[in-house]
Amino acid sequence: MANEWATFGADLHLELRGPRLRAGLMDALREAVRSGRLEAGTRLPSSRSLAADLGMARNTVADAYAELVAEGWLTARQGSGTRVARRAEPRRPEPRRAEPGRPEPRRGEPGRAEPLRSGPGRAGARPSGPGPGAAPAAAPSARSLPRPSAPAHNLKAGTPDLASFPRAEWLKAYRRALTAAPNEAFGYGDPRGRIELRTVLAEYLARARGVYARPERIVVCAGFVHGLMLIGQVLRSRGVRDVAIESYGLGLHAGLLTGAGLGTPVLPFDERGTRVEASGPLGSAGAVLMTAAHQFPLGGALPPDRRAEVVDWARASGGFVLEDDYDGEFRYDRQPVGALQGLDPERVVYLGTASKSLAPGLRLAWMVLPESLVGEVVAAKGVVDWVSSAPDQLAFAEFLGSGAYDRHVRAMRLRYRRRRDQLVAAVAAHSPETRVSGIAAGLHAVLALPPGTEQDVLRAAAWNGLAVQGVDQFRRPTVPATLDGLVVGYATPPDSAWQSALQALCRVLPQAPGGTEPGT
Repeated sequence: MANEWATFGADLHLELRGPRLRAGLMDALREAVRSGRLEAGTRLPSSRSLAADLGMARNTVADAYAELVAEGWLTARQGSGTRVARRAEPRRPEPRRAEPGRPEPRRGEPGRAEPLRSGPGRAGARPSGPGPGAAPAAAPSARSLPRPSAPAHNLKAGTPDLASFPRAEWLKAYRRALTAAPNEAFGYGDPRGRIELRTVLAEYLARARGVYARPERIVVCAGFVHGLMLIGQVLRSRGVRDVAIESYGLGLHAGLLTGAGLGTPVLPFDERGTRVEASGPLGSAGAVLMTAAHQFPLGGALPPDRRAEVVDWARASGGFVLEDDYDGEFRYDRQPVGALQGLDPERVVYLGTASKSLAPGLRLAWMVLPESLVGEVVAAKGVVDWVSSAPDQLAFAEFLGSGAYDRHVRAMRLRYRRRRDQLVAAVAAHSPETRVSGIAAGLHAVLALPPGTEQDVLRAAAWNGLAVQGVDQFRRPTVPATLDGLVVGYATPPDSAWQSALQALCRVLPQAPGGTEPGT
């Protein structure tokens, strides 16, 4: 639906692209604000008016507005309508050019985990009224206070506690690394990355994640997305047509594969996780992208029999498993399950990153490649010429080799475990209808909501200044909408903001009679 118009005193030009109406509308409004076409304070059409002009359901527009309020792009005030937030800083118009997709704030034993609840009436439709047990704060009253221009609380998944970045230890490692660095380290260097980092990474990954790694098979890249772009380019050049993906995941990753000319058939899932039988969509694929240790976002781990099954498929078909081990170090109820790559290093491409354990701003990630792919990936990386800086690589090598990285991960593991325990206890006390699902791992948890309540809870969160994501945001377009839940990034807030964010979350969940906020 390109070149659609809405009118509110003046024409509002929006370019909607893609099959998903709400996502297309949100992207178009973000771009209009970023480009400066919609200046701070501009009043937008009512949801009813815009829906009529665009030919879509009013709930679709209302949900898009609510999500953009939660993200800080818009403000909503009773009696004043929806306006562009004054804190959104636009950039002045530039010559039009293709803009790459922006990464989303990203990033073996089911049994004790509660499955997400499903409802028979959700497929294709979103409830317009409050569901059973909806939070009292869901609908603003006539006396509602003005909403803040940016969310007061951030529980969006994909980011660690950035305030806990180990600045002092990192600075020490940086100084030691620069002092010892040879002069040639400041040249263009090996496209695989600094040998100092690849050497300590091989040792660490073998020790901590069970990865079979040698320095010559490791390629350092500027984040997971960079690595996936390279792998997609290589697979396409090899004649691979399809890379299978999980039913729920980041749309950015699927888009990168599609942009490389690859199809993305979707694997089915059930209460045990992703199904990987060769007779299904996997049978026609040349590779599969998986979050085996901790599925994002649903939170389960691929069971042992399915781990073996997907590796057997790769061996029999000559395909590859692309293992996204985005938060594998963080398991709280047991030792982390080893990486899938250890089952067959020649059929599994292991992708790891420092974005969750340290900070995404470092732009440090790595691939451990089958021997048959090393030369092609290095050649593709040399053409792209997109690398992490040599000083940062040397600093990380020193940080990792000195044991500082292990100490930091252990400290953050304890901190995140405490937060998750507090989340589980608060939800149980405040909203018995809601269950924390998935394994005790990672930087996020999924709250399984009563059927039909996800959109009501998200609207309540937006009105209460809480940024949080729904499970439906991560659903592939071809997957039926049968799950209701929230994806809660409990690692995201700094310690000083955690308790208030948890209280804000409990206020918008379906409440039990007489429920109390945590900490009261």
